[in-house]
Amino acid sequence: MLPFAPLLQGGTLLKRYKRFLADVRLDDGRELTVHCPNTGSMKGCAEPGSRVWIRLEQKAGRKLPGSWELVETGPGGLACIHSARANSVIAAALALDLITPLAGYATVRPEVRLPGGASRFDFMLSGPGECVVEVKSVTMAVGEGLGAFPDAVSLRGQKHLRELTDLAASGRRACLLFCVMHAGIERVRPADEIDPEYGRLLRHAAAQGVEIIAWSVIPTPEGLAVAGQLPVEL
Repeated sequence: MLPFAPLLQGGTLLKRYKRFLADVRLDDGRELTVHCPNTGSMKGCAEPGSRVWIRLEQKAGRKLPGSWELVETGPGGLACIHSARANSVIAAALALDLITPLAGYATVRPEVRLPGGASRFDFMLSGPGECVVEVKSVTMAVGEGLGAFPDAVSLRGQKHLRELTDLAASGRRACLLFCVMHAGIERVRPADEIDPEYGRLLRHAAAQGVEIIAWSVIPTPEGLAVAGQLPVEL
């Protein structure tokens, strides 16, 4: 488990606005404006009145007193809306060979830009061989255990798919990893109803040899626990 430090504080979401701000009422009655570390639409994860968990942190120069981490989207169903957590928990899992399709590499390097490439990819696995890995955080549940990505049109995501496709076409190993940080999601598909171009590019990437995998990460107020592989429906 990747623990939260400091421990999270429970509360109620009052509203999310201006993309990066959220007003919350903590269980002790304090009302605070905190950072919302998610650039997407957060469809299904930002309903006023939702139960939320906040990481409070006092640092010199910090404008806001904390960050929003978790939301309860249904009875007992938690989602981690802090999208950068996906890379942290996947990095730890890769180092321990917990993601079996990507196990066996000696080195895990984060934030790698390939020679001549326009994008920076989340991970480069090497020794023996190499594999480029791009991670996407999935928190949008669309019903009956199904999750979808993206929750808003993602030009950056489209660009990554094109470049992963080019890598696979050139004979290199390339992988798109959906990190599912929502306890209620059991399988994943592209959100064609939101970003049809992303869905088209994802299917094309798979046809060209890009490995598309999804991994479940179960959020709790104590931390994020790596679970197991989930089906991807293309």
